[in-house]
Amino acid sequence: MHLDVRDLRNFYYRTGLGRAVQRSVRGQMLSLWPETPGRTVVGYGFAVPLLRPYLAQARRVIGLMPAQQGVMPWPAELPNVSVLCEEVSWPLPNGIADHLVLLHGLESADNQAGVLEEAHRVLGDGGRALFIVPNRRGLWAQRDVTPFGHGRTYSLGQIEALLAHHGFIAERHLAALYAPPSNRGFWLRTADFWEKVGRRISAQLAGGVLLVEAVKNPDPAPSGGLRVTGRRPLKVLEGLPVPEPRPA
Repeated sequence: MHLDVRDLRNFYYRTGLGRAVQRSVRGQMLSLWPETPGRTVVGYGFAVPLLRPYLAQARRVIGLMPAQQGVMPWPAELPNVSVLCEEVSWPLPNGIADHLVLLHGLESADNQAGVLEEAHRVLGDGGRALFIVPNRRGLWAQRDVTPFGHGRTYSLGQIEALLAHHGFIAERHLAALYAPPSNRGFWLRTADFWEKVGRRISAQLAGGVLLVEAVKNPDPAPSGGLRVTGRRPLKVLEGLPVPEPRPA
């Protein structure tokens, strides 16, 4: 189920809770990717609130938004870089992305496999993708007052297995959103404090979202997810003489 772009825009840009989410998730992303000089950064879903730090340094920044969600111009007061697209047909050439960020692009997808296939296609060799998804064990996935309370939820093991099935290797993971999903003044004022405290405890149990960094698998499984392996003869036949062909 896709949320409407207007609801996402209003949450991230017009509420204190949305701005706190931006700080928390973006801070974790920047700890992984502090700089992107000369690189192409692509966001899919509603990733644009995270991409602003890269506008001044990246070669190009592109914000893809699925048709079921809708699109808005971004960034404000600068040339637009956001594009409306189909889930399974991104208007980008193969291997263009050095960095790829998915936020609200996977858990709400109508065709999750198709989204992952497109992510794999546009990510360049040596590029890195960051999948940001609701933590199944976190408080944020249990309440629908934020975008993270809609759509699928994931444990760390589930998202890593899903990525592996579609040709990615998960290399690093972080979590974010340790304060409760509340608009009350106390929680908003102390959100940064809870982020610092939360990062010292179990990310899988406490964080509202998981951030999983992945690269392309250089030896992906064949289509369908089954890896072909060489067959070994049954041990019960070991020791039997090998028949020789009769002379013609």
